[in-house]
Amino acid sequence: MNKVITDGLVLMPPPFSAGLNLWSRENGTVGSGSYASQPNAAYVPADADFGGCLELLKISSTQKLRSYGETPIIPGMYLRVTARVKAISGSLPSVRIAGWAGTSTNTNAINITQVGPSVALTTYGQVVTVSAIVATSNRSGVNMAWGTTPVYGHFGLDLTGSNGGIVRIDDIEIEDITSAFLRDLMDWVDVRDFGARGDGTTDDSAAFAAADTYARDNEVAVLVSKGTYFLNTNVTLTSKVRFEGTVSMPAQYRLACTRDYNLDTYEAAFGDEEEGFRRGLQVLFYYTDHAVFDLGGRRVILKSPVDVGAVSGLDTLVQRRVLANGMIEAGISTDWDDQVATSVATYTPTTNAFRLTAVANVANIIVGSRVTGTGVGREIYVLSKDVGAGTVTLSRPLWGAAGTRTYTFTRYKYLLDFSSFAKLGRFEIKDMEFQCNGRASAIMLPPAGIGFIISDSTFNKPKDRGITSIGEGCQGLHVDQCQFLSNEQPTRVQDRTTIAMNVNSNDPKIRNNRIVRFAHFAILGGSGNMLVGNHFFQGDDETAGVRRAGVVFTSTNVKTLLTGNYIDNCYIEWGNEHDSEPEFNAEYSFGGLTITGNIFTSSDTAASASFIVIKPYGPGHFINGFSMNDNAFRTVNTNIDRVDTVDTTYAALDYARFRNVIVSANAFNGVNQITQSPVTIQHDQNTESNTWVVDTAGYLPFGARARNLAGLTTENAIRNAANANDYSMPFAETEKGTNGRMINLRWPQAVRGRVQATIRCDNPN
Repeated sequence: MNKVITDGLVLMPPPFSAGLNLWSRENGTVGSGSYASQPNAAYVPADADFGGCLELLKISSTQKLRSYGETPIIPGMYLRVTARVKAISGSLPSVRIAGWAGTSTNTNAINITQVGPSVALTTYGQVVTVSAIVATSNRSGVNMAWGTTPVYGHFGLDLTGSNGGIVRIDDIEIEDITSAFLRDLMDWVDVRDFGARGDGTTDDSAAFAAADTYARDNEVAVLVSKGTYFLNTNVTLTSKVRFEGTVSMPAQYRLACTRDYNLDTYEAAFGDEEEGFRRGLQVLFYYTDHAVFDLGGRRVILKSPVDVGAVSGLDTLVQRRVLANGMIEAGISTDWDDQVATSVATYTPTTNAFRLTAVANVANIIVGSRVTGTGVGREIYVLSKDVGAGTVTLSRPLWGAAGTRTYTFTRYKYLLDFSSFAKLGRFEIKDMEFQCNGRASAIMLPPAGIGFIISDSTFNKPKDRGITSIGEGCQGLHVDQCQFLSNEQPTRVQDRTTIAMNVNSNDPKIRNNRIVRFAHFAILGGSGNMLVGNHFFQGDDETAGVRRAGVVFTSTNVKTLLTGNYIDNCYIEWGNEHDSEPEFNAEYSFGGLTITGNIFTSSDTAASASFIVIKPYGPGHFINGFSMNDNAFRTVNTNIDRVDTVDTTYAALDYARFRNVIVSANAFNGVNQITQSPVTIQHDQNTESNTWVVDTAGYLPFGARARNLAGLTTENAIRNAANANDYSMPFAETEKGTNGRMINLRWPQAVRGRVQATIRCDNPN
């Protein structure tokens, strides 16, 4: 930078040949005395060393020489004032550059240095050069740091020491030397200054490392100037970095920009948004300076799935890492197409309920494929395969597939695919949008790991699945405050195929999410589920339309809370389709489900629709531990018969074994038959009889039997045929009448009257 060149700034004072009236013997200010006609000053036109110069006799203790010209002082500009002087005769004085600092009000700025270093003249005829640097900044090398108060200066020199000496002074020079300070002014160093070639073939790794070391030690940044820099090893930059050029490096090596760890940096480094995303994600798994890869609100368009395990080069990591704050979008590409394989295989549940054996063409089956076929439950995936042994390991058992048959293996493609990890724990995804565009699914979880967290994110139009678990990597999964927006919203309910998420393992926390018009919201295969505050709706525009399950529990003893949800035009299905031996066999049967404080609503549905459906896949099962309290059920336009039912497609329930079933304090609107247990029935016997038949009339849940009389109260007097009061009490016979839903009250004699009978469908313990 040189303002004389760039701005035409005039810095040089006039030569002495222009007249001594242009030079002041005082401070150079207006009105100060000049050297014109002074007896101690004369212009010498032809000095052997200087050509034209000023000859000056020192007669004052500080003999001043100042230009009347006002040299501007500009922030960021560095001026060097130079004078060449030689002693001719008499006493030998000292010489220094000096100036007068003028403010905008034409007064002298005080309390600042206005003289440069002093140099003594020691020999007659010897030319001595003196100089000083003037600037607004107080940097090393600046002799007169004036700050921003002075706006101009009168510059020249001072002669100090003994009087009587004669000196000759060459024309004084003032020059802009800001360029000499540029290295100090710049906050970066160029990798080329440390030997980088940037030709795309020479390994520049060592130069990058050297530049980073210098930058770190000197607290500046690294500049990767224009060019293509080949890096053939891992490179870590611990200083800030700016990329004008790009880098290339083999996939197994990492570029760790620890002070600029964000998508913008990696896109600039690799010259491509998608590659920058993959490289930044790769580094997330290795160094500890950052736990978060922040996309800075940016969108990344992917042309193919991101195999996160392959990108990272790891198979195991159990440390918190976070991907946050951006959008990943599926671009137009055939790489999103499903891959399908069909194979004959044998399933022997008594040997290994998680394995297919004698699998034909097992090499063609891709890990992570969904398995379909006769006797296969929903959301069964290939966890692993052994080509040599011809086996496939499944995510969950098959309920009805014993023997040899044909299976279809469909591999969906995911924006983020974690399936190639052996184990990944504590990974978090926050504030992300997965824009699938109906081309891709969103996330496939790792096969194993604990504590995967997905929060405040949007899953937009997944082609097949939002979140898929193929193993135990969903243990302790958190899905909080997310939106799942289906790609099939205009499609009829019965024609939809997309599923928002599935879980195989225990203890998921699924809270405060909004799920719009999927085939199913969640298929949950483990226990310890907590579903709180979700709103999932799956209706369509059909009159008397079909309704499907929103949440599906695929095991019997679920130990689950379903609390404070808005369950809209769908139902809760509870079955055991992931049980290789689905009949009851000395195990926990259906139990551990608490449904509390939810809103259930439906519109334009068939009367046969229900909100709670139990679907046993084998005989002998019963309910042991079920609570449904304080829920609100409401239908619009058409009533439904009841809110609960048993799907007997494969088997019925054993009503004789119900225990600990509590259904109470629910609100029913647009429901023909309310459900309660215990239920209090008012029975009026208008004619005398010694057997009163009390009918629960459909009140008991799931078509259950009247198994227990919990309480009996007579209301008003019980009278016999003679109209006399009868003070006897009856005994009860339970499970009488059609389907065992009645109770007989046996009296000692024929009587009439009213009782309030509290009846349970279970034994309480």
